[in-house]
Amino acid sequence: MNAQLRKFLSDLSEKFWLLPGAMVFFGIMTAVWLVRLDRSGFVPKWLVESPWLYNGGGTGARTLLGAVASSTIGVAGTVFSITIAALSLAAGQMGPRLLRNFTRDRGNQFTLGAFLGTFSYALMVLRSVRTQNEGEFVPHVSLTFGILLAFVCVATLVFFVGHMAGRINVDTVIELVSEEVRTALERLTTKEAQSVPLITPAWHAATTIVDERRGYLQQLDSAGLADWADKNNATIRLLVRPGDYVFPGAPIALIVPSIDGAGAAIRRATALGSQRVSSSDLEFAVRQLVEVAVRALSPGINDPHTAMSVLDRLGAALCDVVPLHFPNGMFLRGTRIALIVPNTDYDGLTDTMFHLIRQNAGGSAAVLIRVLEVLTSVLSCEKDLKRVATL
Repeated sequence: MNAQLRKFLSDLSEKFWLLPGAMVFFGIMTAVWLVRLDRSGFVPKWLVESPWLYNGGGTGARTLLGAVASSTIGVAGTVFSITIAALSLAAGQMGPRLLRNFTRDRGNQFTLGAFLGTFSYALMVLRSVRTQNEGEFVPHVSLTFGILLAFVCVATLVFFVGHMAGRINVDTVIELVSEEVRTALERLTTKEAQSVPLITPAWHAATTIVDERRGYLQQLDSAGLADWADKNNATIRLLVRPGDYVFPGAPIALIVPSIDGAGAAIRRATALGSQRVSSSDLEFAVRQLVEVAVRALSPGINDPHTAMSVLDRLGAALCDVVPLHFPNGMFLRGTRIALIVPNTDYDGLTDTMFHLIRQNAGGSAAVLIRVLEVLTSVLSCEKDLKRVATL
């Protein structure tokens, strides 16, 4: 898939408004369909007069729908105002980068969508209600469904309070980010070691390709770029990897031999953004955990237990890596190298995990001891000699 399309879909999946917007649209369409059902006369009279459906008049219907609409939009505004205040406090303790875990949380999105969808539904049904002076029309089925939606909103409010109370808990946040690290490890590693070709290109004769764009490399269509290089009998060596910042006018790749259109092919295969994402950047997922520990070790917070919790998750991630292998970044087409991409290796991963914590924990013997305990535990299950030496 094209890198720009992947970036668009990735950005779209993390938008806070997507699920609430879909629920608002569903509420409007449901109101239109149920009002048509009421107008069609398909609903039998005995059902309308039964206690299971709303059987009041037009004035009562307008009062009921007005109460549902005003209460849902009012509660939604109050709840999310309180949420923003809670998130600002959480950002001070755990870091602003972790706020994206709250905004893309489906529970928060569903809660907002439930309130706004019910509000939109009530408004759409309200516009169809007519009193006796106007030629009475009361959509009984639509009003009954609106009452059910009001009860759903009550249940959603109870769910949301408990959900947010758990989400702003630091241990819950650490576990959520560690799950993201595990997912990134599964996606960006392999179960079988990749072989290294014996013949590599002579890079001293390579042509440098510069890029005038700026931003973090978020998406890389490595397969497409390797196919382009193979089609043109060339070998490309990227100088940046997903997560690196591309500086305007700086070299982004080398190519052997020089081919016209190489710069355009690289631009098509790469997508830049203003921030790092964890979809193709393993180190960024780890850095989110590390940031929680570093902030916990700051003098203003001074919470070594949180740092120890982070260290436990980092050690568990290294244990997950034991049977896995890191790609060597070489993309072969046949027996020749078509593309080389810098990649995260075991040394770089452990440096990202422990260096910042070690440097900021210089005054906390308990945290330094925990670092040694975690490394010892990982050593007990790691058999690769190079990784053992790194640990």
